[in-house]
Amino acid sequence: MNGASREALAAARERLDALTDNTSVDAAKLAEELAAVTALLDREVSLRRVLTDPAQAGEAKAELAARLLSGQVGGETVDLVSGMVRSRWSQSRDLVDAIEVLAATADLTAAQQAGALDDVEDELFRFGRIVASSVELRAALTDRTATASAKGELLRSLLGGKVNAVTERLVIRLVTAPRGRSLEAGLESLSKLAAARRNRMVAVVTTAVPLSDQQKRRLAAVLSKLYGHEMHLNLDVDPEVLGGITVRIGDEVINGTIADRIAEANRRIAG
Repeated sequence: MNGASREALAAARERLDALTDNTSVDAAKLAEELAAVTALLDREVSLRRVLTDPAQAGEAKAELAARLLSGQVGGETVDLVSGMVRSRWSQSRDLVDAIEVLAATADLTAAQQAGALDDVEDELFRFGRIVASSVELRAALTDRTATASAKGELLRSLLGGKVNAVTERLVIRLVTAPRGRSLEAGLESLSKLAAARRNRMVAVVTTAVPLSDQQKRRLAAVLSKLYGHEMHLNLDVDPEVLGGITVRIGDEVINGTIADRIAEANRRIAG
């Protein structure tokens, strides 16, 4: 998002945080309702264009949103969405993307309030690794001819009772309503949102053998100092790296594996 949309999303996040700081607000229910609004506006292109039309007064758009949603979702959701349509958006789709972000953030807040945010982060990462290692599973989850309900049932059979309920909801929502994203991009986005709940960054660490607890703590401390943020480690073991370690933080890769050194030596010899 750029310009006005980025500012509008930042303001909406602040309102969401203020809401969910109140323990009487059910963050999981709020997430479900925001996801329903996302689906509505994703389908109704003309409606979202009206709600983001810069030529219309913000209050008039807020009143329209309130009339449409009242009785369908709770008052907190109505207030959140009404506040969002008062803001200016660079593109009409940005409003829908922002509401989707709030839905995921509300679910992650529910996990954080239950002391399960770390579990959800790890489960999202592990699910991504499982999908990456199974061509058949990825094909089933991204099959455009399969119905959303069929994909949802498949995921419930795979994840039900094995992961946190928040993880299951987030993954099902992503797979059944990808909204043009790849599965990998969607999972990465969710991981970043989860990390942001603690104002920390995510480092994907690949090693040939599992790290000890002491090595994990030392690596996290070094990376936190280097980047100036608390660092959450997503750990992956890949014997093909032979030795050493690879760390990926966003688009930046720190590669110190033996396999990489051999490849570099071979490139120099060939050159």
